[in-house]
Amino acid sequence: MRDLPWRAGRWKAAIATMAVACAAVTAGLVTGDAQAGTLSGSLYRDPSSQVVRWVQANSGDARTPVIRDKVASQPQARWLAAFDPGTVTSEVAGVVNAASSANQIPVLAVYEIPNRDCGGASAGGAPDYTQYQQWVSAFAQGMGGRTVIVILETDALALQTCLSGSEVGARDQAISQAVQTIKRADSNAKVYLDGGHSAWNSATEQGSRLKAAGVQYADGFFTNVSNFQPLSNEAAYGRSIISYLQSQGISGKHQIIDTSRNGGSVGAQGDWCGDDNTDHRIGAYPTLDTGDQNVDGYLWIKPPGEADGCAYPAGNFVPDLAYNLAKDAPNPPTSPGPTPTTTPTPPPGGRTCTATYQTTSSWQGGFQGQISVTAGSSAISGWKLTIPLPGGVSIGQLWNGTLTTSGSTATVTNVSWNGTLAAGATAQIGFTATGTASSLTPACTAS
Repeated sequence: MRDLPWRAGRWKAAIATMAVACAAVTAGLVTGDAQAGTLSGSLYRDPSSQVVRWVQANSGDARTPVIRDKVASQPQARWLAAFDPGTVTSEVAGVVNAASSANQIPVLAVYEIPNRDCGGASAGGAPDYTQYQQWVSAFAQGMGGRTVIVILETDALALQTCLSGSEVGARDQAISQAVQTIKRADSNAKVYLDGGHSAWNSATEQGSRLKAAGVQYADGFFTNVSNFQPLSNEAAYGRSIISYLQSQGISGKHQIIDTSRNGGSVGAQGDWCGDDNTDHRIGAYPTLDTGDQNVDGYLWIKPPGEADGCAYPAGNFVPDLAYNLAKDAPNPPTSPGPTPTTTPTPPPGGRTCTATYQTTSSWQGGFQGQISVTAGSSAISGWKLTIPLPGGVSIGQLWNGTLTTSGSTATVTNVSWNGTLAAGATAQIGFTATGTASSLTPACTAS
């Protein structure tokens, strides 16, 4: 069985990193009109994944309906973790060609760096860097010029405690070369490097590591693989890394967030393993429609139900783990939302803004919404949304804004980095809510 990322030792990073992330966000270094990331389209669901095979073989199991409907139905990353230079080209081509036939975009997680996981539960990888580059070249040959999302070497940059200074330098050079090899072979490939997660290294430290490993040649970085940090924390952390990279002259980089199991409790310090904790659950379902200009996708990079290596062998599919992650989670989106509605509100002083609402997905008992705030003919320095909530609707998690609720009315105000908008510029917020999806009518007040 293939290995997957192990999270032991991740807690050793200072928990104070969130304070650093928040400070960088407050600095307001990331600006521009809010919009979705650079990717669009449907993600590829691998019909040969472990969870799909388990569902097919266990139709009578009481856990099967939940695992089938909430896990096996979703696109997840295909991991390439076995050192197989003779067959990797054909393996990649098989996945990419199947995705292309379905007009979908595959996600390939490359996990071959020498001395991976610092010898932990997911130890392995290429024997040396020469053979690693040969493997990467063979991998790249299988992509055929198509759009492929490449998650390059989880933990390789965030976890370096076992490496000497010279070994860190060799790893950085190898990853930078790998990015360039993949890009030369397939100009449509989207390559992302390891960004750790928001409760590990500081944004400045992780940004420095990304720069040293050649993120300037990549499309961006990924965070939260195999971990449980909330979506809002990860998005803020990503903005902080992007801000740092911009300060270093590296622009145009985007984030991928792993939401495969961040929908429940974060847990205590040192909580890295999903094998023995039932207080976790799957997070946002995979999508490239994030509504966030900095985030290219919410992906399930770590396949839900595959073990971390503390209670079960790393990478093995364990149905109890999948069931516990999925049983209390909402059902996947099944239908598009209603036609967006726009409510202009001219405040005193001539400054105006409009609020456009759209339901982006819905499921039994809940839905996900998006509100676009657009400045009028004059620049604004802040905005506030007033949202009447229909009976039974309650907003839960919200990102890119500050939420307060009083009775049947929700109020959302801008955060530090998205309140100032030029004339005609737009910011977006997103949220999940319980209740039946309906067409909300937010009113926008500018300042």
